[in-house]
Amino acid sequence: MSYSTIKYELNDGILILRLNRPERMNAVNEEMYSEISHLLQKYREDQGIRVVLLTGSVRIRDGTEKQAFCAGADLKKHSTGERTHAQKRKYIEEAHETTRLLYRYPKPVIAAVNGPARGAGAEMALSCDFIIMSDKASIAFPETGLGTFVGGGVTLHLPRTLGLMKAKELVYTGRVLDGPEAVGLGMALYCYPMAVFMEKVMEFAAGIARKAPIPTAMAKKHLQQSYALDLETVLQLESDAILACMDTEDWQEGIEAFAEKRNPVYRGR
Repeated sequence: MSYSTIKYELNDGILILRLNRPERMNAVNEEMYSEISHLLQKYREDQGIRVVLLTGSVRIRDGTEKQAFCAGADLKKHSTGERTHAQKRKYIEEAHETTRLLYRYPKPVIAAVNGPARGAGAEMALSCDFIIMSDKASIAFPETGLGTFVGGGVTLHLPRTLGLMKAKELVYTGRVLDGPEAVGLGMALYCYPMAVFMEKVMEFAAGIARKAPIPTAMAKKHLQQSYALDLETVLQLESDAILACMDTEDWQEGIEAFAEKRNPVYRGR
């Protein structure tokens, strides 16, 4: 299968999966979710792969480079209003299947956040075993400001990573964290200057790849079993909440305001 929204390469036991819609700052759509899931499944049982590295790409505009991890859902696609209720649910389920695969993947998964991670991008990063950020990166959950709701297990993973009060602050406000603050809070493991970012990430990944794969896989499975016992229930509740938001006037207002570069006016309906 050829991919149009992602690229990948194999490097000494490390599968590097690069989001590749730089013209849209790697905003996710159904095709990207499908391609990520397909690639992960393809290499799931490959004993030569010891670590998966999820990262972004670089957008070049007018000769200027801009790092991009994932800007979130492709709101231009959402704003057309063409999806039926069933299609909306299918989109949410595809997104959740991707985050479920990342979280439950039998090999360690590292999110190398090279640029902005918003919404769905932050959800994918949080589903990985580790988040490592560059000094050009930031992370946020802006959903409430767009009339929608977080998904991907955020309401399970974020409180257990940061504590309930801090998780509430980030979800309620959509506040943006840079790399050093994310490290300080425990959301990210390290933050490196962009000039040495991938070098440092690859060093970390290679260190894990050198470990025995069977106990490493066991460690991931047992650590997560003891920490997140009810992921399926959380994903179902988040699916229902997202779908309920997508059926509101406020959701349409949020994406229209985003497209028109104006402040949204929410009416609670």
